[in-house]
Amino acid sequence: MIRKSIGLLAGMLVTVAVYAAGAQLRADHPDTYTVRRGDTLWSISSRFLSKPWLWPEIWQANPQVQNPHLIYPGDVLNLSFMNNGPRLGLQPRVHTEGEPIPAIPLSQLQTFLKDMRVVDSNVVRNAPYVVGFEEARLRGAVGQNVYVRKLDAEPGQHWAIVRPTHIYREFGSSKKAASHEDDMTAHVLDSDVSMFKGPWNEDSRNDGHYGRGKDLGVEVSVIGEVEVLRKGKDADTVLLLNSTQEIRKGDRLMPVDDKPYDPYYYPHAPKSVPGNAHVLAFSGADALDAAGPTQVVALSVGKLDGAENGQTLAVWEPGETIADDVRSDSWDRGTGHSVDLPEEFVGHVMIFRTFDRVSYGLIMDGLRPVHIRDNLRMPE
Repeated sequence: MIRKSIGLLAGMLVTVAVYAAGAQLRADHPDTYTVRRGDTLWSISSRFLSKPWLWPEIWQANPQVQNPHLIYPGDVLNLSFMNNGPRLGLQPRVHTEGEPIPAIPLSQLQTFLKDMRVVDSNVVRNAPYVVGFEEARLRGAVGQNVYVRKLDAEPGQHWAIVRPTHIYREFGSSKKAASHEDDMTAHVLDSDVSMFKGPWNEDSRNDGHYGRGKDLGVEVSVIGEVEVLRKGKDADTVLLLNSTQEIRKGDRLMPVDDKPYDPYYYPHAPKSVPGNAHVLAFSGADALDAAGPTQVVALSVGKLDGAENGQTLAVWEPGETIADDVRSDSWDRGTGHSVDLPEEFVGHVMIFRTFDRVSYGLIMDGLRPVHIRDNLRMPE
C-alpha cells in the first residue's frame, strides 16, 4: 500500500495534464512528441491544437512540480484520452537540457527586446542630451569623452544613449477615413524622425499631419552606453563605453534597462480588445507596404489598454468601399451607389513587448499580407 502511495505521489509530481475539447485537437495531431532545440511553445501547441493561443486554458500545471510551466528540450509529451477528455502528459524528467523553450523565437527579436523603447514625448523632450565631444570633435566614438547637459547622476553610473526612430499618433478612424483631416480617432505612423540631420528638430518636418492627433509616444533606439566620469557646472563628462552608431549632438540619455522584457510568457487570448485597435507600423525597410509571418509590427494597444506579453490577436483587413455599378442610375461606371465590402481575415499576431500605449507583436501566421491600419480583433 505504501509503495502504491509513493508511486501515485511520484506520478502527481511529474504529470502535467492538458484537457481540451475534441474540436481543439488537430486532426493530424501526434500521440507523442519529443521537444527539440529550436522549438517554441507556439510551434508545439500548433502540433496538437488547432488554436495554439488556447494553450493556457488547457494546460494545467501541477504546482508541486518545480517550474511546472517550463518545457525543456528532451521532454516527451504523450497524448492520452481519459473519461473527461484528451490529456497531454509530461513524462518524468531525467534531466533538463539547456534553456526552456520560449513562446516565440526570442533570439530573432533581440533588437526589439533590448534596443527599442516607446516612451512619452515629454520624457524624451526633457531627457539629458549630448551637447559636445572632447577636442571639439563633430561625432563621438567609443573610448572618447562626451559632454552631457541636464544629467542628474553620480560618477560610476551607466546610462543608455538613445535616438528616435518613429513618432506614433492617432489620425483617422479607419483605413478609409485616415485621409480625412477632421477624423482623429484611429492610429497611424508619423514620420520616421531618424532621417533628419537634427534628431530632435521635429518642427522641421513637413509630412502633412505633424502635430495633429493624439500622441501615443516616441519610439527610440538604444545606440550606446556611457559611464559618468565627473560632474561639471554646465555639462557633465561621460565616457562612451560602446555604440552601434556614431554619437551626435542632440542624442538623449536614459537610464539603462537591465530587464527590458520577461523571457517567459505563454500564448493566450486577451479578455477584450479595444474597438479602435489597429496595426500601426512595420519594422525594417523590407516591409514598407505589407508584412508577413515572422515580421514585427507595432500595434495601437498598450499596457493601459490591457495588453500583455503572449496575447494573441486576430488581424482583419477592412473591406473596401466600391461603387455598385449594377444599381447605378448612370451609364458611367463608378458613379453609382457605394457598397462597403466585409472585412477579410488576415492572420494572427502575438504581443511580445508592451509599452503604455503601443506594443510590439510578431506575425505568427497569415492567409494574406498584413497592412498598416488593419484591424485587431479577438481570435476566433
